[in-house]
Order: sequence, then structure tokens, then C-alpha cells
Amino acid sequence: MIQPEILSNAGTISVQMTLLALGINHKTAPVSLRERVTFSPDTLDQALASLLAQPMVQGGVVLSTCNRTELYLSVEEQENLQEQLIQWLCQYHNLNEAELRASVYWHRNHDAVSHLMRVASGLDSMILGEPQILGQVKKAFADSHSGHTSASELERMFQKSFSVAKRVRTETDIGASAVSVAFAACTLARQIFESLSGVTVLLVGAGETIELVARHLREHRVKKMIIANRTRERAQRLADEVNAEVIELADIATRLQDADIVISSTASPLPIIGKGMVESAMKARRNQPMLLVDIAVPRDVEPEVGKLANAYLYGVDDLQAIIQHNMAQRQAAAVQAESIVEQESSEFMSWLRAQSASDTIRDFRSQAQAASDELSAKALAALQQGADAQDVIEDLARKLTNRLIHTPTKALQQAARNGDEERLQILRDSLGLD
Repeated sequence: MIQPEILSNAGTISVQMTLLALGINHKTAPVSLRERVTFSPDTLDQALASLLAQPMVQGGVVLSTCNRTELYLSVEEQENLQEQLIQWLCQYHNLNEAELRASVYWHRNHDAVSHLMRVASGLDSMILGEPQILGQVKKAFADSHSGHTSASELERMFQKSFSVAKRVRTETDIGASAVSVAFAACTLARQIFESLSGVTVLLVGAGETIELVARHLREHRVKKMIIANRTRERAQRLADEVNAEVIELADIATRLQDADIVISSTASPLPIIGKGMVESAMKARRNQPMLLVDIAVPRDVEPEVGKLANAYLYGVDDLQAIIQHNMAQRQAAAVQAESIVEQESSEFMSWLRAQSASDTIRDFRSQAQAASDELSAKALAALQQGADAQDVIEDLARKLTNRLIHTPTKALQQAARNGDEERLQILRDSLGLD
């Protein structure tokens, strides 16, 4: 579960700030290190307070999952910045610096923006294109963002990453194909049965995989589910969530005939569903087709079941073939998604650079307005004292022109004296001389 939170030392992060992303993930660090670098929900506020107490840090977001711990920061650029942040992370978690340095990655500005967009889009996940991360980040970010009304580059970067992730989902097939065993089992069922809303599904087991299967089936509007499990209490918790019936494992023999689809995943060392049991069920069903998906290792369904007429048995290896095919499709979609991320991150950085000119533009306009106000006041005073209007207007125009062109003229002269043709051309462009 992702636990991001955003805070800042000031209402608005200065436009001179540098955007950073640093951290470790499943690609760069073993689980033995990742578990020691996580930030729990209970300690996150304390961690952020400590992080923001660092003099160079102006704003921060912490993303902490089982597969990654990342800091997204807006910082003041200074020497030894990377060194200071790594030292903080090591001191906070009591880590060996050499061990962390071997696994940490570091992204700045454009690369930091691109990295966050890839994370939000599922392009950096252990399972390529997995959809859960976007919803988790959006919800957690919204929770942490409450009370912070002023916009900042860091906040805008996150908001942009959400819209990019949505665009990736809309314009590519990155999430269209099943790449988990649970999802693949449901995909197989949908391929065989035209609609799942009218079928009865028997789920054998109540572990994590069956939980995922049950939730996928509910999303596909399966109305009738039966859960058979050794421990009734665990099965009942899942049944309450997905509106299913619970039976004992011993009841499978008598209830199997009701099932159009059987999906099994237990830790049983021996098969639970045998050939004779399925033969009896098929007779009672008058040979109506039955799909059996065995995703247990060791197997829950005897392999001989696959030889029975109208009984279609698929095992883990069959699902893995589906997953591998679908993963290849996701890889192809990822190429298109990466192109979207690159385009969007470049556009965001262009916007960010444009914002950095706003203070300069405001100062320039203020300076020009001050000169205009000063000289206009003098001109009005001269008119009130009876000076000739034409002389006053001409004097105002001359003095205002001289005031406005004084500094650019000096800059042009200096560039010419230095033989700086590039600067001279930039000044000419800025003054509209070409």
C-alpha cells in the first residue's frame, strides 16, 4: 500500500527549485534492503518533518511500497546535495551507506518528472502495466494534499503524472491483457463462456490468489459463487465480500455438478478433485460443459480429468502461456506508452521553464511602469505650471525613450565590445530588431 504525503516549508516553492527523485526499488535492491528502507504510515509524518528540516529541502513526497521507497523533492541546488540526502536516509533508517549507495537511483528535473510519470503509469512496476498503483497514489496523494491550497511545481508534477497515466491507459493496451494468474484464469473463463453473469463458479481455497479471482469474477458480474475451503472462517470473510456461499471441502463431491466453472488453488499435497468425482458430476449435468482451472502447485485436480468429454482442464502451465503472450502485447504497448511519457515530460519541463521567466517579466514591467509614472507626474506638473504642451509631450517622449533603452543599449555595447556575437543576436531577437 502506497503512503505518499506532501508538505512544504513555504506556501509556494520557488521557481528556482530543482525537482529530484531518488530511491530504491525491486530492480535495484533485494527485499532484505527494501524492507529496511520503508516508511510505515505510523512514522510517515515524523519522517517528513525530519526531511523538511533539512535546509535544502523545500517540499517532499514519500512513496513507500513493498517494491519501492522513493523521495520526490523540491530542493535548492547546492554542492554535495546527493551526499546530504543519502546521509539523511541512512541516518533515519540506521543503514550502511555503502549498501544503500549500491542500490539507490537519482533523477533530476526532466528525468525526475519522467520517472514519476512512468511509476504512475505502471511502466516501472514489477508487473508491467499493473493498474492498482495509479489509484493508490491518487487516493493517498489526495488525502495528504488536503489543507494545502497553493500550487507548487512538485504538486503540479504529481497532478500531471496522474493525467499522463490516464492518457496511457486510454491510448494504449498496456492494461488490456491478463498478466497475473488470477486475471488469466478469469480471462480464460470469459473466452469459453459468452457471458459470466449466468454461470455458477466453484472456488476451491480461500488464499490470496482465490481472493483475487473472486474479485475479478465479481467485476465480471458473476452472480453465483461457491467457496470451498478447509477453514470456514477465512472462506466466510471472502464470501461476505463477494456475496458467495461457503461449503466444506467434503461437500465438493455433491456440489460439483452445480459448477459450470471450477477454479482451484489450495496447498493440498494431494489432488482434491479426482476423475471419478468429475465423471459423476458430468453425468448429473447431462454432459453440459465444465471448465476446470487448476492453479495449484501441487495440482488440485487429477490430470486424467482433462481426458473426459466436455470437461476442459487447464493448469498453471496453460495460464503461463496466456500470460507470456499477453506480456508480449503489453511490452509492445509499453513502447507507445514510453513515447507518451517522453512527450508529456518534455512539455511539462517547457512549461516549468516558462514559469521561471515570470518573475523577470514582472520585474521588467514594474520597472517600465515606474519610469512611466515618474515622468508622467513630472510632465503633468509642468503643464499645471503653464509650460507649452507640445514641449512637455516631446520632452516626456524623449526622456521615457531614453530611460527604457538605456540598459538594453549598454548590454548591446558590451556584447559588441566583447565580440560576443551569440549574445548580441539574442539581444537583437529580444528587442525585436530582426
